[in-house]
Amino acid sequence: MSAARRRFTQLKRLADRSAFVAHLEDLGISLPLADEGAEGVVLGDPWRLGDRAVANRWAVLPMEGWDGDPDGRPTDLVRRRWRRFGRSSAGVIWGGEAVAVRPDGRANPRQLGFAPGGMGLRVDDLAALRAEVLAGRREVGLGPQGMLLGLQLTHSGRWARPEGRPAPRTAWSHPVLDARAGATPEVVLSDAELDDLIGAYAAAAVAARDAGFDFVDVKACHGYLVHELLGARDRPGPYGGDLAGRARFLLRVVAAVRAAAADLAVGVRLSAFDVVPHCPGPDGTGVPEVDGPWPYAFGGDGTGTGIDLTEVHELCRLLVASGVRLLCVTAGSPYTCPHVQRPAAFPPSDGYRPPRDPLCEVARLVEVTGALARAHPQLVVVASGLSYLQEWLPAVAAGIVATGTAMLAGYGRGVLAYPELPGDVLAGRPCDPRRLCRTFSDCTSAPRNGMVSGCYPLDPFYRARPEWARLAQAKRDRRAGREGGS
Repeated sequence: MSAARRRFTQLKRLADRSAFVAHLEDLGISLPLADEGAEGVVLGDPWRLGDRAVANRWAVLPMEGWDGDPDGRPTDLVRRRWRRFGRSSAGVIWGGEAVAVRPDGRANPRQLGFAPGGMGLRVDDLAALRAEVLAGRREVGLGPQGMLLGLQLTHSGRWARPEGRPAPRTAWSHPVLDARAGATPEVVLSDAELDDLIGAYAAAAVAARDAGFDFVDVKACHGYLVHELLGARDRPGPYGGDLAGRARFLLRVVAAVRAAAADLAVGVRLSAFDVVPHCPGPDGTGVPEVDGPWPYAFGGDGTGTGIDLTEVHELCRLLVASGVRLLCVTAGSPYTCPHVQRPAAFPPSDGYRPPRDPLCEVARLVEVTGALARAHPQLVVVASGLSYLQEWLPAVAAGIVATGTAMLAGYGRGVLAYPELPGDVLAGRPCDPRRLCRTFSDCTSAPRNGMVSGCYPLDPFYRARPEWARLAQAKRDRRAGREGGS
């Protein structure tokens, strides 16, 4: 059987803890596991950020929303999702979703975003979303105390599609990715344009502060603009070249945010390593798009597949010195190497089969997270990429916290269908296996096919929508195309 057709072990088939441990050993990897029955106690341990008490070690992670209105403002679907974030009981709501600081930075026409002249997202919109989170908390018997609410700020850069078609604004001319995104040298943001963009981040942060948010996240991950700048070795001028230049925009944004909203905490979600872009091979398995050296990956060792955290550690030191206290660790880009940051058994409709068991990607991301957390104790480090663990998510999440691998356990795409999982774990209740994310990737496939975001297989609300049939057909068409070409 070819590697592409090999069936990776489904985690839900592992009968007990010993079977899971044996499976890890078979793969030659390890993951920290909390003692049985201790998950709720470990993850329920309170902590403090400055003078703020936070009730537990769960963090709901941000996603890219595809269901705002054309002006970048919330719809009923957005409000429903944010209320469900509140139902999670998590101590940290890390941004809810990515919000564009300017119209040209939107990754899709339905993404929330700010615009000049108050035409986009407004303070009252953000205050209403905060109210939805608090309403969700009330529904599960919680008040506003013990929670940190953040807003993730982004500019999509190379992957901007504000009108639905590619409209990239890039950090530098890339030898491979320009063709993927339809970019030309003319769309590289100038130094003056980057200087101007810093003000948009600061203005968005002020709006978040005025709406009652506790922190903002300057998104530096997943191939978007700030992350791409971190790898812009070939960019001339003040925003490229050595690490000091490549980190300059991020650090100036942080400084501008802190100057404009001094009482607002600042976090960074960081792709701590990257790999060479992948594409489907002849049998549908992901393969490197380029052979040989790959010097463009921030956190990479130059080979295209290996990791070197030297610059990442230095960046963390710079972030701490700039006043950043929250760091969420992720990797790569969903556009070029989704297997490294979004481990999944089933690829999205425009993706590829995983090159190796997705559990190996979880273990690699956890290992990198631990290396950063131990080296930089001044940072509150959040682990991510854990939804693939399914039944084993609570035990590993608690193990990550108990061993100091991270201070907080992030809960991402799984929250779409099962927002109450953190609360169930904290209360010592068993998880509902019918609602656990099985990484079908429909939450990605639907938006990639022009539909609103949501968990179609497991959330009855989305399964009842007409898009469910359209999504199923799109997946069948894509599968037939792959098989027809193999």
